[in-house]
Amino acid sequence: MACITKLIILFLFSGSVSFAQEVDVWQVLSEVGFETQPSRETGFEIESPKFSKRLWSYNGKVVRVKGYLIPMAELGGRNEYMLSSLPFNQCYFCGGAGPETVVEVQTKQNIKFVTRQITLEGILFLNEFDPDHHMYIIKDAKLIE
Repeated sequence: MACITKLIILFLFSGSVSFAQEVDVWQVLSEVGFETQPSRETGFEIESPKFSKRLWSYNGKVVRVKGYLIPMAELGGRNEYMLSSLPFNQCYFCGGAGPETVVEVQTKQNIKFVTRQITLEGILFLNEFDPDHHMYIIKDAKLIE
């Protein structure tokens, strides 16, 4: 009887073993607000991002992000891309999503355009002030899958 009780207890608790889940980086990137303030260069009012404490903790760290590739070559750039959390027709540039749903990708790799999701890994940088770049930049990006 004691053996059966031990087996039942073991069975009940073995199902509750949890595994560490990978963080959804897109969820973290959504932790941003915006504040209107004068531009440092022009003095005109612009919206500047205000990142959460949790988001700041990712600044300068390696992240892995899964999304849809948007090549920027047609704008004259080489190996310049954006990665969107949403498919191309729903992304920030083409659809109604917000700027937190895309990241600028800086890489030395030539990444072939595909319509399926890909995974990139690189160093995340938060950009508060440079209007020539997106508010999220992944530098030294590498194609994982």
